[in-house]
Amino acid sequence: MHKTKMLQRLALATTLMTALWGGSAQAVDISFFRFFGDCQGEYGAVTDVTKANGECGIITALTNKFNAENTIGAKVVTQTAEWGAYYDLLTATYSTGNIPDVAVMHASVMPNFSDRDLLTPLTKPIADLGIQTNDFVPAALKNATAKNEIYALPYDLHALLFHVNMDLMKKAGLVNADGSPILPKSPEELLEQGKKFKEATGKYYIGSEAQSSEGMMVRLFDTLLWQQGVDVLSADGKTASINTPEGLNAAKLISSIFSEGLANSALDYPGSEQAFLNGETGILLNGTWGVDNYDTQAKSGKVALKDYRVANVPQLYAKPSVWADSHMWVIPKDDSRSEDKTKAALAFLKFLNDNSFQWSRTGHLSTRQSVLNSEEFKALPHRAEFADTAKNATSLPQIQNQRAVYNAMITDLNAMWLTGTDPQATLEAMQAGVERVLRRNR
Repeated sequence: MHKTKMLQRLALATTLMTALWGGSAQAVDISFFRFFGDCQGEYGAVTDVTKANGECGIITALTNKFNAENTIGAKVVTQTAEWGAYYDLLTATYSTGNIPDVAVMHASVMPNFSDRDLLTPLTKPIADLGIQTNDFVPAALKNATAKNEIYALPYDLHALLFHVNMDLMKKAGLVNADGSPILPKSPEELLEQGKKFKEATGKYYIGSEAQSSEGMMVRLFDTLLWQQGVDVLSADGKTASINTPEGLNAAKLISSIFSEGLANSALDYPGSEQAFLNGETGILLNGTWGVDNYDTQAKSGKVALKDYRVANVPQLYAKPSVWADSHMWVIPKDDSRSEDKTKAALAFLKFLNDNSFQWSRTGHLSTRQSVLNSEEFKALPHRAEFADTAKNATSLPQIQNQRAVYNAMITDLNAMWLTGTDPQATLEAMQAGVERVLRRNR
C-alpha cells in the first residue's frame, strides 16, 4: 500500500511538472546557494537519501537524487558558503549579478530581503505546483509570509535542545525510574544539580559554544526571558526588554553556570560537540540539527558517548518556551532569470517539499503536519523525547535586522564569562546595543 501511494505521488508530480513545462523542456542548470557544509567527498555520488546522515549529507543526497531522477532536464549546481559569511555573500550576489536561483534562508533573516523586494513571490507558484499550504503548521507558514505574500518554502522548525549523556547522568544519580534524565525545574535546581554532577563525575555539567559568533547562550537567554513572560522584542520591533528584572535573573543564572565551573568557557562550537562526544560533558546545549549526528555517533561505538538521549530545554520559570528559528528555501529575485530557469527552480522546490520527511531525519521538526503525523516520523529516534519542543518553540518577531539584534547581544553576553563583566553591566550594554539596531528600523 505504501509503495502504491509513493508511485501515485510520483506520477502526480511528473504530471504537474510536464504541465508546467509544456512538454518541451530544455536542459538547464540552476544554481543552489546554501550553507550546511561541503561533504562531496562522502556524499557526492549518493542518491539514496536513506544512506545519508546530517544536514550536509541529506541535502547533498537530495540534490543528487533530483539531478538523477527529474524528467525535465534540470540540473542543480550547488555553491556552498561558510555559515558565518553566508548572508553577506548572498547579499553581494545582487551587486555582482550572480544571483542564485534557489537559496536557503532563515526565517529570522527573510524580512531583510522580502521588505526590499529581493525575493520572488511564491504564493501563486506554490499553488500552481500543487503544494498544499494548509499542510504547513501555522508558525511555519507565518514565518514564510510577509504582507500577505508567501516568499519562501518553509522546511523545518529548529530549536534549542538538551543533548544528554545518560551514562554520566547515571553516575551522578540524576536518572528517573523510567530511565529519563532528571532535569531542573527551577534556576536553583539547575545550579544544585550541576554541582552534584560535577562532584560525582569530575566532568562539566553543561557543554556549550562559548567563544564564537554562534551565540548559543543568547538563545538560552532569550528562552529564559520568554519563560518569565517577557518579550525580548516588542511585536513591532521598536523596543527591547533586556535590561529588566527578568533579564537580570537570566543573566545571573548564565553567569553562575560559568563562574561555578559547571561549563567550560574555552569551547568554540566544534569543541563543544567534540567534548560531548568524548564524554567530557553531561548535557550539550545545542539545536535539533545535532540529533541525527549524535545518535549515529553514539551507535557507531567509535566515541565515548554511548547512551544518548534528547530532552526539551527545561522549563525553569512559569511559561514553557524555547528559542526557535526555521530554515526555508527562497528564489532570490532576478529580473534577468529565464523562464526555464524559474520553472526548474520551482521544480526543485516541489521536489524538496515532497521529500521533506528526509530532512526531518536531521532532528529538525518538519513544517508539514502530514509528516509530523506520519508513522515514519514518529518512528525516528528520540522524537518522543523532545515532542513538546514543537509546541513551545518561540521566535523573535519578523522584523528587519533581527539577525543584527542577535549579533549585538552575543559580544556583551559573552563578556560575562570571558572578561568577568558583571550581569547588570552586561544587561545595560546589551540593551544599548540592541536599541542602536532597532533605531535602523524606524
